[in-house]
Amino acid sequence: MLTDSEAAVAREVLIHGPLSRSALATRLHLSPASLTRLTRPLLDAGLLVELDDDAAGSVGRPSRPLDLSPAAGTFVGVKLTGERLYLITTDMRARVIASHESALADTSPDAVAAAIAHLVNAVDHVRGVGVAIGGHVHDGLAADAPFLGWRDVPFADMLAQRLGVPVALENDVVALTDAERWFGLGRGIPGFAVVTIGAGVGLGLVIDGRTVRSPDASRGTVGHLPLRADGPSCAEGHRGCADALLTTGALSTRVSRHLGRAVSADDVFSLARDGEPVARAAIDDAGEALGILCGLAANLSLQADIVLAGEATAVCDLAREHVDAALERTRPHGSTPVRVHVDGSGFSAWARGAAAVAIQAELGRVPLTR
Repeated sequence: MLTDSEAAVAREVLIHGPLSRSALATRLHLSPASLTRLTRPLLDAGLLVELDDDAAGSVGRPSRPLDLSPAAGTFVGVKLTGERLYLITTDMRARVIASHESALADTSPDAVAAAIAHLVNAVDHVRGVGVAIGGHVHDGLAADAPFLGWRDVPFADMLAQRLGVPVALENDVVALTDAERWFGLGRGIPGFAVVTIGAGVGLGLVIDGRTVRSPDASRGTVGHLPLRADGPSCAEGHRGCADALLTTGALSTRVSRHLGRAVSADDVFSLARDGEPVARAAIDDAGEALGILCGLAANLSLQADIVLAGEATAVCDLAREHVDAALERTRPHGSTPVRVHVDGSGFSAWARGAAAVAIQAELGRVPLTR
């Protein structure tokens, strides 16, 4: 299996390749001899390949850049909500090859595992599967997944037994943070916070190029952070918290109550775009709350870059002035301006995060002949 040093070389090529040997050695602070020793087994195993000579801008002997092999394999990422299954197929750089979405008629673990297995078994050359869920996850166990109603479900093992390939189970926000760090809007940024707004509110964190995986990273600790003293209450009775102001359910409930008819979150966004007063007020209030939340995330994490993701990022687009004004009020005078990077890809971003977790796990499992 890959050593830590070999995995570091593979990750660097995965994220930043193709790379010449000199560039790779510089990035990893390795001597040429050490790099040759580490790359040889990766080339022999077929994980890396040498591309055609590249003499552009070089002096002397042309270099042969290293890149991932086109045959490195296919990966599947799955995002589960309480109602739907989102699945994407990717290459090893999490580039989407195909996607699928379907309703979950039965959210029992066995039924969900069967639904995923049916889809994955139709995909050729799958090397790994990642599954992302909302809730507390550790060591392949869905310890508490409230949207699915699961507690202490060994879902990674259940699904792996059906598929015959490795399965990685991860909290959806942690998985998304990994995808943004490796392949997304956070690529090349050494430290940033990920704020997610959708069915829930989440926070991910990258420090010095590493995703934070503390015991509480998957517990949704920001959902009940108070943002507005006179705001509405959430289902648990917390007044003016992030969940009460920013979730799709909160927006839908507020506008439905005022209009006297059922309105989905997508309807709220559409009505706000058309200038409907009730929807417009709900979105403006949500924009202010979002600005406060992003400011607090930057203040407490000491990171000035925020990646905003989730199925409710339209709040930022529709109420950007309110977001920016609240963000400025929340930041101390003289601090670094916060840069908000919006990932508007919706549920596919969550599924891509699951694929990124599967890819990351695979880098530690590559069999090598020495």
